[in-house]
Formats: sequence, C-alpha cells, structure tokens
Amino acid sequence: MAVTYKKLFHLLIDRGISTSELTEQAGFSANILTRLRRDQYVSLDSIEKICLALNCKVDDILEFVQDEKSY
Repeated sequence: MAVTYKKLFHLLIDRGISTSELTEQAGFSANILTRLRRDQYVSLDSIEKICLALNCKVDDILEFVQDEKSY
C-alpha cells in the first residue's frame, strides 16, 4: 500500500490556504511539503501538526492506495 496526500491539497484549495501558510501554521519545513507533493514518507508527527493546524482528521488529508510497484 502507498499513501497519497491529494486530499490535503484539495482541502487547502477548498479553504483558500496556500502551502506556505500551511507550512507556517503547522510549523514544519519546506522539505516536508516537498515530500507531501511527491507522496513520499512523512512522519506521524508532521501529519499530526497538519491536522492540528487545519483542525481536521487524518483521513481528511491522506488516503491509502494500491501500490503499483508491488505488481
């Protein structure tokens, strides 16, 4: 299984929040934002910071998808 953060970026658009605003509000580096855009591993600590900043649940910002590499 792989993780995608497409829901996060849709949520930001819906709420009119820029990625730089999220970075500032959640208190994480631009490197984390790059990892999110690339659907790469992000620590649970960073996920928690995002959820607290956006007042949302984990399933509002990420979802598990079938990993194409496993086939």
